[in-house]
Amino acid sequence: MPQTPRRARQVAALSLVFGAVLLAGAATGAWGDPSAPSRRASADLAPAAAGLPADPAGTALSEQQAEHLLAAGGDRWGAYYSAREYAEFSQGLDGRYLGVGLSVGRGEDGVTTVSQVTPAGPAAEAGIAPGDRLLRIDQDQADRLPVTEVVARLRGQGGERGVGSEVTLAVRRGDGQVRELRLRRVLLDSQQVTAERLDEADLRITVRAFTSGVAEQVRTALRAPHTGVVLDLRGNSGGLVDEAVGTAGVFLDGGAVGSYQERGEKRELTAPSGGDQRTPLVVLVDGGTMSAAELLAGALQDRSRAVVVGSRTFGKGTVQQPSRLADGAVLEMTVGRYYTPAGRSLDGTGLAPDVPAAVGEDADALALRVLAGLGTRA
Repeated sequence: MPQTPRRARQVAALSLVFGAVLLAGAATGAWGDPSAPSRRASADLAPAAAGLPADPAGTALSEQQAEHLLAAGGDRWGAYYSAREYAEFSQGLDGRYLGVGLSVGRGEDGVTTVSQVTPAGPAAEAGIAPGDRLLRIDQDQADRLPVTEVVARLRGQGGERGVGSEVTLAVRRGDGQVRELRLRRVLLDSQQVTAERLDEADLRITVRAFTSGVAEQVRTALRAPHTGVVLDLRGNSGGLVDEAVGTAGVFLDGGAVGSYQERGEKRELTAPSGGDQRTPLVVLVDGGTMSAAELLAGALQDRSRAVVVGSRTFGKGTVQQPSRLADGAVLEMTVGRYYTPAGRSLDGTGLAPDVPAAVGEDADALALRVLAGLGTRA
């Protein structure tokens, strides 16, 4: 089932909440052409765009007209959203999403499997567990749908208006039992930050996307006793630039995080003061590390605060500015580029790690070895 331009835009918004799941689909070939619009990750909005300015012409565009405008301008990252789509996208940036609390992945065998279940969500209450196989979603076989379509159907539409809408799933447990379940969608908090101990001394903090409140969540996670930190940005689809800058401030005592050009004017991005500059830090990245996540990794690399480990990042270093049209729709267009503190643009090239992981190498184990080599800073 090929993706329409509208579905591709819905997938773009979903990537904020399900970034790791969608990128897993891309890595296994489930999406087809990796350069297709469906790979468009979160739109990193310019900080000045928070007020969402109205279209100065006061006009309304059809979806087809907007698509033509973006294509004519060669804007790879531009997008058109209906009023409803943009409301749902904004809700994702706020750290909430409509769904049943279920994430899926697809391996090379083409099997759609439950990868994560949100505690106390509808799926968990129905007894669905990681490792279960998703056979059908409503009347369609899950394995015959693109993984992005599966995620979109699990999530549903309508934002808060979609609360209480139903989806029917057929799930096979590990014992071979097939169950058909009807689940009601609810609003859930997206879990973008997790923390776990790698050993007795070291802490890994995983950030999946920069939605509202992520910087403070990272700061809270660091209160656990530790002597070293691995900041895992693999599969991070980007998000709110202010949250990425705030996260930089957790590890920097103020100073430059980067800059961006907006219509010829340079604007500086500065970390808040008071961050921890002493604890050894490794940043894990891969080809799914995008946009605001690349900016953060580049800032920590340029300022010699962290050793970046893994593989070259995606290479999205542009700024999108949204404008609201007369009918409530939103046209989002590229207006500039981001630069690291050293003046590097990562757009189209990505960020090269300080310590590359070899093909097939365990990046987690490599990160721990690098962290052990950093020792304790004076």
